[in-house]
Amino acid sequence: MTTTVRERSRGVLLSGNHAVSNAVMLARPDVIPVYPITPQTPILERITELHAEGGITAELLTPESEHSAMAACIAASATGARVFTATSSQGLLLMHELLHFASGARTPIVMCNVNRTPAAPWGFWPDQIDSLAQRDTGWIQLYSESPQESLDSVIQLFAVAEAVKLPAMVSHDAFYVSHAMEPVDVPTQELVDAFLPPYRPEFSLDNAHSASYCAPTDQATWRRSRVDLDAAMAQVPGLIRSTGARWGELTGRHRDLLEGHHLEGAEVVLVTMGSMAGTVRHAVNAMRKEGLAVGMLKVRLFRPLPAAALREALAGVPCAIVLDRNYSPGTGGVLHQELKSVLFGTPVAPRLHGLLAGVGGVNVSSARIREWVAEFRSREARPDPVWVE
Repeated sequence: MTTTVRERSRGVLLSGNHAVSNAVMLARPDVIPVYPITPQTPILERITELHAEGGITAELLTPESEHSAMAACIAASATGARVFTATSSQGLLLMHELLHFASGARTPIVMCNVNRTPAAPWGFWPDQIDSLAQRDTGWIQLYSESPQESLDSVIQLFAVAEAVKLPAMVSHDAFYVSHAMEPVDVPTQELVDAFLPPYRPEFSLDNAHSASYCAPTDQATWRRSRVDLDAAMAQVPGLIRSTGARWGELTGRHRDLLEGHHLEGAEVVLVTMGSMAGTVRHAVNAMRKEGLAVGMLKVRLFRPLPAAALREALAGVPCAIVLDRNYSPGTGGVLHQELKSVLFGTPVAPRLHGLLAGVGGVNVSSARIREWVAEFRSREARPDPVWVE
């Protein structure tokens, strides 16, 4: 008899952080180096509890800093271990040097970053610039809207990262996702084991076999390493799609590069990432009931940027409004910048507006989103970002 999705999972009330901890347990990593930082700390706390209870059998390391945690991740992954870590804000920034090393060494580490404002001034609120500032480090980047999506993404990222030998991070917003409690379908260990077999790398450090690893190179070899990294990145969108489809067959939850909502016939499309997508979806539903042709495009995969999918999703759309919960000094919202680049030269590009909305964790209400649509839907496109409250 065929089992149903419900029989292969169980509904549990979990925060986004604890959903990640459950995903880590199900993925069976070998080594977990983590340093605590608000608002990521509950991930480590729950992992520690699961480790004490015997649910997680990995070697759990708590080094003296996030920099040391990433160093431990790289070393462990180089030996062929499946590795997980988590951080946030200043912790991710402290890792920056080693993020480049991790991708260059082709270590498929999976990390959860809890998006939080970087200092100064000091703050603990949701803002995506901590992870967006790492966009050139060679890490795959996914952005999650909900605890359920965070759980699914962590498990799927192990499969994708290990296939292309690149590190990957999933980011979810501080508090809006990290501490918010929602019903989460937690799959069984048997289901995840069938989806994610043990990691068996082609190359790894081994005392029995002498080999150099990440040794100094000449210019041509270093350049070739970038060409190889580029080729690996090019495989990621297809793998995200196929892995998401395979996960959907097992759980009923299909995950793709982008998620569209009411895109059919839309005259205005709101584009965003992360937890704001939930509010945008609510606003779009309300506007559709009023007869307004408004839709939403949620960007899930940010690195590598799915340029072809973005062009296809926005083809023929008269107006697109980007809502960025981040600010890149001197240029504006990062997603707005990226979309301008992607859409440049397309035959019929939408009028594109970039709104700096929710920067620093400021609440963005459904009512305000509707006001922005009314204000910008008929305006001519402008290259500069607009601060909105």
